Amino acid sequence: MLTEQDILEAIKDVKDPEIGKPLLELGMIRDIKVLDGGKVSLTVVLTTPACPLKDTIKNDVTEHLKGLPITVLDIQWNAQVTGRQGGVSQKKRLPNIKNVIAVGSGKGGVGKSMCALNLAIALSQMNVRVGLLDADVYGPSVPKMVGSYAHPDISPQKKLMPLNKHGLKIMSFGFLLSSEEPVIWRGPMLHGVINQFFSDVDWGELDYLVVDLPPGTGDIQLTLSTGYELTGAVIVTTPQAVASQIAYKGLRMFQKLGVPILGIIENMSFLACPHCSERVYPFGQGKTEELARNWTVPYLGEIPLVPEISALHDQGTPAATLPTYQSYFLETARRLAGQISVANFNFTLQT
Repeated sequence: MLTEQDILEAIKDVKDPEIGKPLLELGMIRDIKVLDGGKVSLTVVLTTPACPLKDTIKNDVTEHLKGLPITVLDIQWNAQVTGRQGGVSQKKRLPNIKNVIAVGSGKGGVGKSMCALNLAIALSQMNVRVGLLDADVYGPSVPKMVGSYAHPDISPQKKLMPLNKHGLKIMSFGFLLSSEEPVIWRGPMLHGVINQFFSDVDWGELDYLVVDLPPGTGDIQLTLSTGYELTGAVIVTTPQAVASQIAYKGLRMFQKLGVPILGIIENMSFLACPHCSERVYPFGQGKTEELARNWTVPYLGEIPLVPEISALHDQGTPAATLPTYQSYFLETARRLAGQISVANFNFTLQT
């Protein structure tokens, strides 16, 4: 007679394809039931609803169970987003936010804020709780891209309430001052406002908080990286050699400060013909992917150079909210979510 132990023995070597450890060891197989007539059901608990290799896991489990007298195999799916566990650090860990992801770039003009916003939206479309912090104090662009400069409300606990839009909780310095008002601040003032974005904003409970940083390697990056425990950083660049060279400096900054690199995104990667959908790579194909291999960091994907995307953001409509462009960001977001799970597992191992 088929037993639960038979199922466990058959799938003991099935591994999570990203983390590289057995599903059983990771606690991802639950609720195994052996019913009359050879019917078997079990639940796979993914480390994120955005798991990019869900089909691979399904196929591997099914393949390993082929030798058993199973007439019907019912695999149910669940997900629990992982966060940092264990470890002792002098950096602050935000108790209600599982993952803080910094999005940076070496230079301006590469579409970092656009990528941060649309990645956050794409993650939220996978039924997880996502926040977006526009920490580019000098040039906050998120209010323009989401179509709102509304001043945030104050909660009964005297905290700023994030804007709820496009499935996100959003906070930006641009909500707190006139869109025409320049910010002329020294480092200590920037340090203070970044701390207030975490302590004085009612974020609630979040699975992911995406932080859009200003370009470069300045005070805000240092405050965030040295003061708070980040899950990791994403670097946005374009295919040109000068952009990649400066992006590497941003990448090295995070590495020197002990922040894992979750991956690189290539923006303005290609043009798609509106008639035949053929892709044209005006700056060369595969440059950033090759650099990612050379730098030994994950390559998360490429975002096209589409004039309509720029126009949409000028009108306050993020591209990831529209089916036409959604797929570019969903694919990249799934890869990012997978790398976040890997980073959290590696952190647990090291501690």
